[in-house]
Amino acid sequence: MTNDKPVLEVYQTGELTVVGFGGQEILDQIDLTGCRSEVVALVEKHKCKILAFDMTGVKLVPSGMLGLLTSIRNLGVEVQIYNPSHDVNEVLEITRLNTIMSVHFIDVHAKKDGEATR
Repeated sequence: MTNDKPVLEVYQTGELTVVGFGGQEILDQIDLTGCRSEVVALVEKHKCKILAFDMTGVKLVPSGMLGLLTSIRNLGVEVQIYNPSHDVNEVLEITRLNTIMSVHFIDVHAKKDGEATR
């Protein structure tokens, strides 16, 4: 039985394409082949130059996924990681993957302009 459900949740497309994992905490059940196919299709269809991965909520990333993130660079695409957990960020630092893909932290709970403060 095959699962036709997309692996990635696409938030934005274009030269900057933003994807996430739909709030999954542990990515151990990710179909890496399907994920790679989705990434390649997104890059080709939208002429993507930067692929940003929203890792908000992700607590564990398998080594195969790290390899996939690294291999995306072979498509001529810059990879950016947003909001990795402490543990995921530590793995990126130990493996030095943070030297070939940029890591960013954004406060997703920050108040929006015009929002009342108490």
